[in-house]
Amino acid sequence: MKDKALLVFNPTAEKGFAAKKLPQVESLLNQFGIAYDLVITDASGHAIQLARQAAEDGYLFVIAAGGDGTVNEVVNGLMQARVNGSGRPALSVLPVGRGNDFAFGVGIPQDLDAAVRVLADGQRRKIDIGHFVGGDYPEGRYFANGVGLGFDTVVGFEAAKIKRLQGAASYLVALVRTIFLYSKAPIYEVVLDNETFQQPFLMVSIMNGRRMGGSFYMAPDGNPSDETFDLCLAGHVSQLGILPLAIKFFSGSQGAHPAVRMVRSRTVSVRAIEGSIPAHADGETICTAGHELTIELVPGALEVITSLNGVEE
Repeated sequence: MKDKALLVFNPTAEKGFAAKKLPQVESLLNQFGIAYDLVITDASGHAIQLARQAAEDGYLFVIAAGGDGTVNEVVNGLMQARVNGSGRPALSVLPVGRGNDFAFGVGIPQDLDAAVRVLADGQRRKIDIGHFVGGDYPEGRYFANGVGLGFDTVVGFEAAKIKRLQGAASYLVALVRTIFLYSKAPIYEVVLDNETFQQPFLMVSIMNGRRMGGSFYMAPDGNPSDETFDLCLAGHVSQLGILPLAIKFFSGSQGAHPAVRMVRSRTVSVRAIEGSIPAHADGETICTAGHELTIELVPGALEVITSLNGVEE
């Protein structure tokens, strides 16, 4: 058993700007008396290996210092670990990435000083974790914040190509681009716990958290501890109508739009009837043109170190 944390630091988060924040992160951890071992990721998937080994070595908690992709890898490592009944380490997040949507959804402050203060206070909360099978992951993979299919996925793909802008600004430019690239809604069959839809869908979001893309409230009432997913189902919208609808996501008011349904379910299955499925989980690509995905909730799977109420506004 290790009487300290493992700090998993991703220097390539926020398109490489995170590397400049490592001295500040270490200074703050030392200032608050948090004992840790530091490991720096050097390739995609490295954080999965590090977190899995940390769990099996008995670290008290694992600090994911990066963006949502880093959190996703750490969560996968923790969930894959063989802990033999001893319990998984708690998850902590220091948001030094681009969107930091998972941290927002569980109430971890975006300011580094405040985030380390929360870590030092040590309040813990159990959260649900999602698991999907399909696309480039026929063996399955876990996610923490949410899965997006369709329009918002293509926005993420386009945002990743923009090198001169950071954070929400890159998503805004990508949004405008995507209106011209992805205006025809594919036809999906969506099967939930108690109902089935078969229709054109511009976008399907399956949320454990509240926000994606740094600014878009896909599930304004999302709660990662309520043992259910919050879904945002957006049907066909004309090309001219996409931008006015997208603007509503900044305030989370899209539920009042006639093309949008907000529902809840613990299981989700999506099959492409016409067209294909571009999909991401926590901002990481699942597939660019998939055919079918199945998604289920794993309730109360992890503890996260967060603020007392666990909600950031």
